[in-house]
Formats: sequence, C-alpha cells, structure tokens
Amino acid sequence: MVVILSNFITLAVVINTHINTHIQISISKQALMLFQDDSLVKQYSVSTAKNGAGQESGTGQTPLGRHVIRAKIGADQPERAVFVGRRFTGEVYSESLAEAFPERDWILSRILWLSGKEVGVNRLGSVDSMRRYIYIHGTPDTEPMGVPLSHGCVRMRNKDVVEVFELIQTGCLVDIQR
Repeated sequence: MVVILSNFITLAVVINTHINTHIQISISKQALMLFQDDSLVKQYSVSTAKNGAGQESGTGQTPLGRHVIRAKIGADQPERAVFVGRRFTGEVYSESLAEAFPERDWILSRILWLSGKEVGVNRLGSVDSMRRYIYIHGTPDTEPMGVPLSHGCVRMRNKDVVEVFELIQTGCLVDIQR
C-alpha cells in the first residue's frame, strides 16, 4: 500500500513487496550497488560524508546499517531540478544559479529519503536517519564522485539518481556499510 502525499512525494506505508531489489552502499568504495535478487545489476560512483560514517544527529556523517527508501521525491521533475526542504523550487541548476548561491548544498533531480530500520542504531532518538534528513540525491555534475564530500547524504550524478529512482520502489532495502 502506498499513499500519495502530493505530486512530488510518495510515502511507503508498508514495506514494498518487491523484496528482491535492494541497494548496498559502500563507504570505503564510494559506491552504490543495485541488486536484483542476489545479482548485481549496476554499480554507481557516489560521494558520502566528508566527516565519515556515524549515527549521531549533527555530526554531518553518513549513517551505517539497514534502511528503507521511505519516500521518493521529484518524480517527473527535470534533471537538475533544485529542491529545498524536499520541495521543487521551480529552478533548474545552472552555473549562473550556482554563482548566485555559492554556499548552497545542492539537492538536485531526485530524492530517495532514507529511514533507518535498527532502533538505537539509525532509528529513533538522536540517531534517526529520517529525522536527520539523510537522502540519496543528485548533485552538481561539477562535484566529484568517489570522494567523500557530502554533509551526510549520499550524492550521485543526476543521470544516475534519476535511473535508480525509476528502478526501485518505496520500501526498497538499503544497506550502508563501511
């Protein structure tokens, strides 16, 4: 069962029945791997947190452990669509926009909002990944992949996050490992 909250946010109410599709994220390899059953379908280069791995809110670290995709945000938006507070601003990322807002942490194209599944590890209290607003999302193509530079999220190339967005459902399992 899925509840549509708006044109841009789909929220999983129960875990997806497509349990054979899952994602593994390796912080050491700076890679996101998409699996169907036990077979690797595709691997993508990513950028996780500059501050390393960690669970606590306010650390700017990428949380470890088992998660699910709780919400998929940005369906039908253009590639490089700009999001602030999980809402499409109406802007599409460009060099001139980047020059106008040089300090912005760009969240582009699509958002896959993660929710932890392990109480005390990445769910509830000060370690809750969803309350920390941990996403898999697009970033400017000028940002390097394969290098940890994010503020805690998992950054991807815009074309890659759009592709993953289309291949998975809300409820998809995501394991983040060192």
